[in-house]
Amino acid sequence: MTNEQLLALGIEDKWLDPLNATFDKYDINTPKRQAGFIGQCQHESGNFKTLEENLHYSAGALMRVWPSRFPDQATADQYANNPEKIANKVYAGRMGNTEDGDGWKYHGRGVIQLTGKDNYNFCGQALKLDLIANPELLLEPMNAMLSAGWFWNKRGLNAAADVSGWEEVTRKINGGVLGLDDRIAKITKALQILEG
Repeated sequence: MTNEQLLALGIEDKWLDPLNATFDKYDINTPKRQAGFIGQCQHESGNFKTLEENLHYSAGALMRVWPSRFPDQATADQYANNPEKIANKVYAGRMGNTEDGDGWKYHGRGVIQLTGKDNYNFCGQALKLDLIANPELLLEPMNAMLSAGWFWNKRGLNAAADVSGWEEVTRKINGGVLGLDDRIAKITKALQILEG
């Protein structure tokens, strides 16, 4: 990828080296794979500007997003607009989080918002980074991007990208199809620029 292509996508040039390093490391080596990766990452990170999960939820939002954990107003009111407390409740006892505080310590970070102690551990091993002791390393552009590449590779998303399986890619990243139209629009634009 060139700097000109990056700028045509409206992405800051500080992401050029991290993107190219990630493409090389994880065989994201065709225009379709690269466009799929870029479009998904743009959606997930607000065009590479948001590298940390926003857990500022009102009581009403908590009840909508996590109805089983916040079944009523009184429960939700105890957690509303307290990101650390919210993370420690919603991520407790899952994704490898076993100790008090793990939910917050390993909340979503990086371009694809890696979440949970298990993901931090396995990704850290793959990237030769101690993400368990230093989870904030995922906020640095190179690590933020490489962690997204690790996740993309772990989920086998090159194969889905090869056949334009954008809904499948979205489900494997998001767990559903939230923002599918925006993701596809971003992928389509990236593919036009990359093939240009």
